[in-house]
Amino acid sequence: MKKKEFKAESKRLLDLMINSIYTNKEIFLRELISNASDAIDKLYYRSLTDRKVKLEKEDFFIKIDVDKEKNTLTITDNGCGMTEAELEENLGTIAQSGTLLFKEENKNKDMDIIGQFGVGFYSAFMVSDKIEVVSKKFGEDKAFVWESSGASGYTIEETEKEDFGTSIILHLKEDDEDYEYSKYLDSFTIENLVKKYSDYIKYPIKMDVTHEHKKEDSDEVEEHTHEETLNSMVPLWKKDKKEVTDEDYERFYMDKFYDYEKPLRTIHSKVEGQCSYNALLFIPGKAPFDFYTKDYEKGLELYSNGVLIMEKCSDLLPDYFSFVKGLVDTPDVSLNISREILQQNKQVQIIAKSIETKVKKELENLLEENREEYEKFFKTFGIQLKFGIYNGYGVNKDTLKDLVMFYSSNEKALTTLKEYVSRMKEEQDKIYYACGETVDKIDLLPQVEMVKDKGYEVLYLTEYVDEFALQVLMEYDNKKFVNVSSENLDLDSEEEKEELKKNNEESKDMFLFMKDSLKNEVKAVRFTKRLKNHPVCLTSEGNVSIEMEKVINAMPTDEKVKAETVLEINESHPIADKIKDLYENDKEALDKYTKVLYSQARLIEGLPIENPTEISNLICEIMTDN
Repeated sequence: MKKKEFKAESKRLLDLMINSIYTNKEIFLRELISNASDAIDKLYYRSLTDRKVKLEKEDFFIKIDVDKEKNTLTITDNGCGMTEAELEENLGTIAQSGTLLFKEENKNKDMDIIGQFGVGFYSAFMVSDKIEVVSKKFGEDKAFVWESSGASGYTIEETEKEDFGTSIILHLKEDDEDYEYSKYLDSFTIENLVKKYSDYIKYPIKMDVTHEHKKEDSDEVEEHTHEETLNSMVPLWKKDKKEVTDEDYERFYMDKFYDYEKPLRTIHSKVEGQCSYNALLFIPGKAPFDFYTKDYEKGLELYSNGVLIMEKCSDLLPDYFSFVKGLVDTPDVSLNISREILQQNKQVQIIAKSIETKVKKELENLLEENREEYEKFFKTFGIQLKFGIYNGYGVNKDTLKDLVMFYSSNEKALTTLKEYVSRMKEEQDKIYYACGETVDKIDLLPQVEMVKDKGYEVLYLTEYVDEFALQVLMEYDNKKFVNVSSENLDLDSEEEKEELKKNNEESKDMFLFMKDSLKNEVKAVRFTKRLKNHPVCLTSEGNVSIEMEKVINAMPTDEKVKAETVLEINESHPIADKIKDLYENDKEALDKYTKVLYSQARLIEGLPIENPTEISNLICEIMTDN
């Protein structure tokens, strides 16, 4: 028996295959099972055209055996097997793939063959210090054993094997301080790995499993060993939708994604064309505990012909639909050599766009068909949709604008923008909104009172991202968004505007005095008609609103912003006459009044007062002066 060198360029190449291509040692079992499945496929496809191959699909299987005494793990298949020459060609040359050659020779046939790169087998060296491959070609009399301890080379010699097919015997490495190799002799570990990576291989993966049972009429425990099939074989997503019940979908979702609540919606689709794939997607009823944290990892499970390739393929979901759970199974996506990391390619983009469209359509259907369930969904994940509008400079705003909801002065309930517009007064050309911590607090804002009094509906923005999203949208159905606290609120008649302009002009010196009293905390002081019963309010000018100032300054950054604010005084309130009188007769008192009025306006807006002690003292002074 002569030892042979690998036909690859150098020892370093095999070392690269073993230590660098794969990032997870447990992947070796997936690779060996996939290779076994490919070997069975080759013989099965031959049986369809060769009458000499008298085998049915149910005759094929993959068997896993563990031997703790010998420290070996064996994977056996009854597939096509290999001759001495094929062992030499396929295992003696790294990156030589018999599967790839088989696929190229049968390009026009419909087949699901997994292995293409000819390196998956070598992943077994991550956990083994010696590998034996015993193989007998179907229809041949002789069997051969290929044996190797790694980069040092390999041997091939004739051996005995009763049945056709291939057995791969892994002599596992000894446990060390870095890794426990012996866990691959534990049946529970093997079961979990098969379920995780190879559950949908279409041939049964069998193993002898031992269970403990109490003896009848006794507390004594005895062991029973039975051959069990570890994989389910037929993926739920590949079944005809007519064969699958709602209970099947719900059970699958709850078991696979560890949720105790059934999903709000299930999307089961099969797409054929430019890029073919099966998808099974779920819209959850509740958010994962870490959904709004930096630790949450979005993504769909990615399968290639039933074999798990990636647990979290983030490229298949946009961030604003990151709450979607599910999987995609496709033969068309290009993979890298280790089948672990997805290559950036056009197929991924096509599938991702298709999934985005399907999720959006399902949410639209939910909104239309079950308003209560949609509101439940939106209260959980609505912030993510709004952030999707704001993020990327609004590139996705047209996709999401009809899915977002806001609270409204109309029954203080959630409403869509489309519904708001449908209720607008005939002459109304703007969509009004106000910001605050809660619906009830916003409803009490002085600026809101006047807008409602004129018969206009107001959107109540209670989430930190709301106003940012509306500013990116800019308008809906050609109706611009206007903050009731901004300078752009235009509800006065031309006659009222002229009268107000005149009053402000007459009082400009007084307002300059009041502005100076506040040490330029505000851009201006003026009279307003936007208030009904309240004496004062703060309004903003420019792109940064008062609410935006609060949100941005609450973030853990060194950058702080300040809205350009205006202190507005209700010209119809008795306070207007009071400050005019003070300006003429007691400017020192007006200075006190101005600071108190400004602090009052800040409190109404939910803004802090920089020196509450000073304001408390001023209020006491004003009260005692009177």
